Order: sequence, then structure tokens, then C-alpha cells
Amino acid sequence: MHSKNKKAMTALERKHVGRIKEMACIVCEQPGPSEAHEIDQGEWFTSLPLCSDCHRGSINGIHGQKRMWNILKLDELKALNLTLQKIFEDQ
Repeated sequence: MHSKNKKAMTALERKHVGRIKEMACIVCEQPGPSEAHEIDQGEWFTSLPLCSDCHRGSINGIHGQKRMWNILKLDELKALNLTLQKIFEDQ
């Protein structure tokens, strides 16, 4: 889904987000496909791979109570670091 408030993705951004969506959830490690969560809306290179529960779940999700995030002592910056580490390990 594309928000009318975001500019269209470039080809490189689409490629990156496609890779993110193939990854396992960075929080609970549920196998992909995942949803791409942008830390800062429209900044696609800060996307995190999240399962629907860790993304939109009312209890565990980053947009909810963040219980799983809190248990694992994860924030978005630490999750981005883990995401980038996994991307570079796979190259």
C-alpha cells in the first residue's frame, strides 16, 4: 500500500524493501515473508522485517504495547542494526 503522503519509491528502494520482506521477523524470527516497517515514514532504507504480530499486533507490535520488544530489550535502532547485520551476513 502506498500512502498519498509518501513519494514513490525508487528502483533501489523497491529492491531493498523486497529483500526486507523476504527476511524472517527481526524480533521473533518467524520465517518470512515479513512486513516492512519504516522507522521514519518514507525513509525506506530504515525498514525492518516484522511479522504482522510484531508489527501491528495490539500486544506485541511496535504500533501496540510492544511487549515482545520490551522483553527482548529491543528498540527500532537495535532492530535496524540486527537487520543490517543479517543482510551483510547473507551477501
